[in-house]
Amino acid sequence: MKKDTIYFASDFHLGSPTLSESHKRERLIIKWMDQIKKNAKSIYLLGDIFDFWFEYKKVVPKGFIRILGKIAELNDSGINIHIITGNHDLWMKDYFKEELGVNIYHKDIIIFEQNKKISIGHGDGLGKGDYIYKVLRLIFNSNICQWLFARLHPNLAIAIAHKWSKTSRVKNNHVEEKHDILFDHCKREQKINPVDYYIFGHRHFPIEKQIEKNSIYLNTGDWISHNTYVELHKGKAQLKKFK
Repeated sequence: MKKDTIYFASDFHLGSPTLSESHKRERLIIKWMDQIKKNAKSIYLLGDIFDFWFEYKKVVPKGFIRILGKIAELNDSGINIHIITGNHDLWMKDYFKEELGVNIYHKDIIIFEQNKKISIGHGDGLGKGDYIYKVLRLIFNSNICQWLFARLHPNLAIAIAHKWSKTSRVKNNHVEEKHDILFDHCKREQKINPVDYYIFGHRHFPIEKQIEKNSIYLNTGDWISHNTYVELHKGKAQLKKFK
């Protein structure tokens, strides 16, 4: 089978809310990856793959063996794996690149695939509003904040982080809202730097909206409630659900 399809997914939130539920979700994601590897050219994971991730100099969080092994397997087989960090895993550093061969991005990127120009990212902090979070993100991205966090014992640090992650996840809207900040962002960007598709995560709800005649905004949804992803095949991007 020809490997000519690009896949986009986000918001696995592995590690939450319990170990057993996380394992169940992780196994489902592995089944999805096994299904798409037959024709996948590239896979873009658009953030919040983990409910929390932090890389100490010599230590990474335990667990996630299934997904890490599968990512390594897919990359070794020639499928390009790309990760754009989200607000829950923004502290990814070089572990995934050095150990698994994955490309890591810490901001939105534009790609050209199948004669389409596509803007992709996690989606957090985009658009107008949510200024408190934007200030917090600047703090979290600072070297001093990460240095101070690394000084904490991992048992304490990760416990604090999971508590924060749970609060953040519950606060985020998991339903489609009539006023979508990301959609507004796409409409503004389209006037400045037009693209064919905008593909984001973060919202936890699968969304497809027409921006203008030749431009569409897609949100990948999540794998907590929806098990949805975006497939780009022969220049057409579609929302799909893994059953």
